[in-house]
Amino acid sequence: MLLYYITARTQFPGDENARQRALLAKIAEATRGGVDFVQLREKDLPTRDLEALAHAALRIVRDYSPAKTDKRATRLLVNSRTDIAIACGAAGVHLRSDDISPSEAQEIWARAGNRSRAIVSVSCHSAAEVVGAASEHADFAVFAPVFEKKDAPQSNPAGLDALREACRQNIRVLALGGITLQNACACLDAGAVGVAAIRLFQENDVAEVVRRLRG
Repeated sequence: MLLYYITARTQFPGDENARQRALLAKIAEATRGGVDFVQLREKDLPTRDLEALAHAALRIVRDYSPAKTDKRATRLLVNSRTDIAIACGAAGVHLRSDDISPSEAQEIWARAGNRSRAIVSVSCHSAAEVVGAASEHADFAVFAPVFEKKDAPQSNPAGLDALREACRQNIRVLALGGITLQNACACLDAGAVGVAAIRLFQENDVAEVVRRLRG
């Protein structure tokens, strides 16, 4: 099971400095706990501040991850900003459904002199969008919302049948939206390779979440 933590520093209490410190501490906890990916999703931050936070997050991921040869080493992805992902040395980028294409992101990545390809995940809300992500050779489709979200009860969850259809496409799919310890296994049964979440990781002990999900 792949585990994908999406950050949201505004859910932490305190001023901006306190929130960033809490977020970096949670990223360290997630890395130690064995989460596969951390998606830095602080899209409201100005470019300079986001880049500084990305550098700090990457230092933590590198310090707390196992050896680079370990398949469980955590990878940092930056939300939407391929330029910042390149500048800080992240493993790749997460793209919105209306963002540039994965192939365009890879071209930007290569032009910057990177020898290895970027890891690219894409937000998808329908099977058709998953097909598009697959055709552009994205690494993952993050399919959402599968379940009703606690903080957005008015949202229209896609449900497990839609997730199952998305997982029939030629790409690995992560389930996002209302994921809990109780319903994560149903996502795997539908064909997902793992789950993505904010609250599941930010509001709980990450090591315990990882142990229970993988156990």
